[in-house]
Amino acid sequence: MKVLVTVKEVAAVEDEFQIDGTAIDEAYLEYDLNEWDDYAIEEGVQISESVDDVEVVSVTIGPERSEETIRMALAKGADRAIRVWDDSLEGAELLDVEAKTDILAAVVEEEQPDLVLSGVQADDDGFGATGVSLADEVGFEWAAVVNDLDLDVDEGVASVHRELEGGVEELTDVELPAVLTIQTGINEPRYASLRGIRQAQRKEIAPMTLDDLGLGAEVADSDLDIVDMYEPESESDAVIFEGSAEDSAGELAAVLRDGGVGQ
Repeated sequence: MKVLVTVKEVAAVEDEFQIDGTAIDEAYLEYDLNEWDDYAIEEGVQISESVDDVEVVSVTIGPERSEETIRMALAKGADRAIRVWDDSLEGAELLDVEAKTDILAAVVEEEQPDLVLSGVQADDDGFGATGVSLADEVGFEWAAVVNDLDLDVDEGVASVHRELEGGVEELTDVELPAVLTIQTGINEPRYASLRGIRQAQRKEIAPMTLDDLGLGAEVADSDLDIVDMYEPESESDAVIFEGSAEDSAGELAAVLRDGGVGQ
């Protein structure tokens, strides 16, 4: 059985930063493993630890810098990794869901996994659609926002739990091959051990270009344009009532009346 885990390096801004056109200056950015993908990696590794003959392959789309991120997946137990990048992607202003879907679909075609695990969303761009879009592209069954998973390998079925609105839990059986987008809280991601980090240095990270995947440069073209980037104005309307509970309740009631909330 093969589990493919998609991983993204995400950018986080420092407290103080400057916007340069439609991007944030690199000097104010730090990069790390996407939080949701960390849970997906852990789920894949736990499957490999509980089921015989499972290979966990991690894949990312990113420049050479992102090898540090994907090596964290290897340190946590993934068997090998794939990094897709080339000059066509380097020059793209925005890699949208369609571009990522096309690239990851080509990787799925190459690897033929039984199960694809993807984080629900990415911390930085927050599209929250790549996993489901990938499932549609490759024709796999899928389930989104999975917060618990029981896998029956012999039957080829993943029983997935999803938390719906109002605290309702849903249990659904999904036939493999499938794409599951993983929600935080499904497990407790492990820290990479020193031994794991050393072993990760010897594991394979296979570089792939669009040409290697049978894709053309046009895959990076996007119908989306970033037209502006700015910090939204923030206002603080917080009112702190000090004094006794009785006095505070009276002051709060007055504020509510003035705001048209109460009579």
